[in-house]
Amino acid sequence: MQKPCSGERSPLSMTADLSRRAFMKAGGAAVLGAAVAGSSRAGGAAPAIPSPTARDTFGLLEAGKGIPVIFDTDIGGDIDDTWALAMLLMSPELDVRLVVSDGSNSIYRARLMAKLLEVFERTEVPVGVGFKRGDKPGRQSAWVGDYDLSTYPGTVHEDGVDAMIQTIRASSDPVSLVCTGPVPNVAAAVERDPLITRQARFVGMHGSVRRGYGNSPKIAREANVRGDPKALREVFAAPWDVTITPLDTCGIVRLTGEKFQKVYQCKHPGMQALMENYRVWRIRPDRPEPGPMTASSTLFDTVAVYLAFSEELLRMERLGIRVTDDGYTLIDDDARAINCATAWKDLDAFEDLLVARLTGAR
Repeated sequence: MQKPCSGERSPLSMTADLSRRAFMKAGGAAVLGAAVAGSSRAGGAAPAIPSPTARDTFGLLEAGKGIPVIFDTDIGGDIDDTWALAMLLMSPELDVRLVVSDGSNSIYRARLMAKLLEVFERTEVPVGVGFKRGDKPGRQSAWVGDYDLSTYPGTVHEDGVDAMIQTIRASSDPVSLVCTGPVPNVAAAVERDPLITRQARFVGMHGSVRRGYGNSPKIAREANVRGDPKALREVFAAPWDVTITPLDTCGIVRLTGEKFQKVYQCKHPGMQALMENYRVWRIRPDRPEPGPMTASSTLFDTVAVYLAFSEELLRMERLGIRVTDDGYTLIDDDARAINCATAWKDLDAFEDLLVARLTGAR
């Protein structure tokens, strides 16, 4: 186990396939109810089996357990997914069972995660490859180099969707599916096995409810939604507990000043790899020399990781959210209600927690 950065003190921790056609036609919950009823005594009523909620998963911490997590991500595009993976691996509340590359170019993304897991000395975590395969160069290819997935000391699942299903089914405790990209993998998993919604909850970085990018009062077509609106619509419609951090809250998270410097100067190998990736990511054809690193970019996805184990610092609202074909997430009283983190109670405290997690001062 790697040591935290020197000089940091440890604060207390805060807190059977069914076809998609049948599933969607029957409204999801009805299909699941029928499946459960089929296993009951003839003439007997099947008991309702609720999907796990945030309260259920947070209760695992009170019982002295870690929260089982699957991380589904389009890492390797924007850098915030890499920050989120680092936070995930450094949070003692979370028991990371699987990481899966989502979106297009999934081999490149899986290679990036596997190399990072080696640096973090977390090769007990399996890596799944999403079904939209590809291995084209990305923003962090200079750091990934010629890393070969076949050399990863841990397990690599070529069918990341199946690995997701099997991981959920094998868990005796409810699984939090933390998603920080478009969600074709998750939609495919629910299509293959709708019953996984009885053993998991969905936590995502998706949408723009009342605020847009840069805290604009104009809502936006948020990138993770815009990337595959149909898949997200299907995921939101599935009969499980859904929680999201839209741009309203995740779009204003950024480390500056002393907070950024604590991460930047940290000697933990994982943080050094994070900074190396950040440095590589900042270089663009129009900006070959971006200047000194004095602040992070917007760290959207770290808020989804936080929501896997706590909601204490956020104001949560239950809102009907409709996903449009062009990628908006609109408040609609007739749409299925989901849990939305719409405002911060204490953004400074979250930034402090994020720094503490990343530097190992937990």
